Amino acid sequence: MSEKDELFETMVSSEEIFHGRLLHIFRDVVRLPNGHEVTRELFKHWGAVCVVPLTDDGNIIMERQFRYPLNRVITEIPAGKLDSLEEDRLDAAKRELLEETGITADNWVSLGDFCPAAAYSTERITMYLATGLHKGERHLDQDEFLNIKEMPMEEVIKEIMDGTIDDGKTIAAILKADHYLKQQARNA
Repeated sequence: MSEKDELFETMVSSEEIFHGRLLHIFRDVVRLPNGHEVTRELFKHWGAVCVVPLTDDGNIIMERQFRYPLNRVITEIPAGKLDSLEEDRLDAAKRELLEETGITADNWVSLGDFCPAAAYSTERITMYLATGLHKGERHLDQDEFLNIKEMPMEEVIKEIMDGTIDDGKTIAAILKADHYLKQQARNA
């Protein structure tokens, strides 16, 4: 028996129970590998991107933004949702970096994907490292309010490790960027 046969769940039926601007919530009935049927609730999301903008002197461009579900201001990296299912993820990352920070970048490296809530969401966030930065003018959306600050990579990692920075995409992308940069330095 293959791992797929041992673990795979098959959708029997699906009902959309909420259709919002960002979230589309479904209640699915699935058949388990043992033949039993159970209900799964999930939300479908187009996906998102996030960017670790690294300056030439080793600082990360960070954002401070109020997040309503948490009822507090958090520190995170630039990020945003895709405008459509078909939008190219790198194009979306470039758009979000420019809109939120006014920055463009010469070099882009994909750091892979992050699934923030695989138990109940289809959301997949593609992470990028951006270098060769050029500062310009921000183009915030009408409902976007955020402050920008530069932080040394070491300070960002310290705040991740002590829990000051607790945003999942930021944690994953920063740690992957740090690992990538250290590997590049070793190979140089």
